[in-house]
Amino acid sequence: MSPKERILDTVSLLFHKQGYNATGINQIIEEAKVAKASFYQHFKSKEDLCVAFLNQRHDFWFNELEKFTLDEKDSKLKILTSFDFLIAMNQKEDFRGCSFLNLLSEIPSDNIKVLKVIQSHKLDLRKYFKNILKDEILADHVYLLFESCIVESQLFKSNDLIEQSKKIIQTLIL
Repeated sequence: MSPKERILDTVSLLFHKQGYNATGINQIIEEAKVAKASFYQHFKSKEDLCVAFLNQRHDFWFNELEKFTLDEKDSKLKILTSFDFLIAMNQKEDFRGCSFLNLLSEIPSDNIKVLKVIQSHKLDLRKYFKNILKDEILADHVYLLFESCIVESQLFKSNDLIEQSKKIIQTLIL
């Protein structure tokens, strides 16, 4: 792996384990086994590293979601399978939750650079549901259920609310 890839992989683990604020650049450099100069060659600041991490996470997450739901052509089944994706991600990542919301809770409210990346990710998720359902109000209902499932499953380390939301969606989508 290149130094940049090692840094991003290391940050992914450390931000998950310790959080953004508790993770220092020196620790990242040490655990990624890169020189300080190499770190700053790729990232001017911790904020720039955070943006790169979130952009990488966005691409990974949406690629995984698309692969997971690819075989479903029926819109109702595609939506339900999207919720199954949350269950799979919870199992894979031990109820990590949403990297974007986790970071949102740690950044200062005036950090527009990181905030814009987080907002963009959430807007893309809303668009994902709107593209499937072709109904903005219904898509927003599903989006809000999806988001609450991420938070609640992380909080309680349980997929129960995801299963419950799938039942709710079956009543919403006729």
